[in-house]
Amino acid sequence: MKTDIVEANRNQLEDAVRKEIPPRRVVLRGVLAAGCGLLLPAAIFGCDSKKGENSTGDALDSTPPPSTDSAVQDSSPAPSAESAAPAAPAKVSQASVQYQIQPKGEQKCGNCVNFIAESNTCKVVDGQISPEGWCTLWAQKA
Repeated sequence: MKTDIVEANRNQLEDAVRKEIPPRRVVLRGVLAAGCGLLLPAAIFGCDSKKGENSTGDALDSTPPPSTDSAVQDSSPAPSAESAAPAAPAKVSQASVQYQIQPKGEQKCGNCVNFIAESNTCKVVDGQISPEGWCTLWAQKA
């Protein structure tokens, strides 16, 4: 009889421990989600440590841009493709930043630093954007 009580107590303890400690798969999924959440902004905005350098490692040409003054005639040749300004970075899809047409509390595209009100577009998200919308890249306008 005493062994039955001990066995029952041990089973209850094992069940409690199993319920308190999450399975390894759940923990790994959480770590993966957190890691991806931290890497997404770096992938979107980049972390180029060689800003101001071209692919060969040489410093970019520091000559001033051509003057727009019509009185000054510039006889220098047109800039080569190497020294041309880089193209604007590609925008991310609405789905990848969980864009929604309703605000998240006080956070809405209309008061986000990336929102362009004149065209109802965003500097970083592709497509038409509602001023009442929201996404994970929302940042308070200064």
